[in-house]
Amino acid sequence: MDGRIRGNVLDAVQLGAELGERATLVQFSSAFCQPCRATRRVLAEVARMVEGVAHVEIDAEAHLTLVRELEISRTPTVLVLDADGRIVRRAVGQPRTADVVAALGRAM
Repeated sequence: MDGRIRGNVLDAVQLGAELGERATLVQFSSAFCQPCRATRRVLAEVARMVEGVAHVEIDAEAHLTLVRELEISRTPTVLVLDADGRIVRRAVGQPRTADVVAALGRAM
């Protein structure tokens, strides 16, 4: 694969981590982003609660090509991927646990 995003599908190579068996929560963060820390806690907690869900955090500044291709303009930005890596939901800002769980319902 050439690394480009095709049809809103991401893979383990692009993410730098394996996809979850059922879904993947992808978080784009930056070093000085206060809401990113809280988002990390929420997503990690949901990934622990829901079997087959992985949480992958990506440093936006270190992955500018991916950020540009996905048109990420603020951190935190969270993408919810289904088992095949298809982006099924996108949100900007600090999410609530209930909203993340609901978004996972669309992915699984």
